[in-house]
Amino acid sequence: MSATTILGLLAACGTTVSFLPQAITTIYTKNTSGISLAMYVLFVIGTLLWLIDGLMIGSMPVIMANAITLVVASVILVF
Repeated sequence: MSATTILGLLAACGTTVSFLPQAITTIYTKNTSGISLAMYVLFVIGTLLWLIDGLMIGSMPVIMANAITLVVASVILVF
């Protein structure tokens, strides 16, 4: 595994894991009053586009990070 791939995977883990506290809090409290709906809609769309880009270029770090982040951000968006 190349250094670039390892760096990408570490970056992907950091940014993806950063959404877990918000998702957990939202799931348990069902409270989204402090979250901007417009921001999350745009974020989910952007994440989906990054996922598509990752699939098109075959970049595993981009695919993994954005697939997981898309699920977590979508859960928050649904609430």
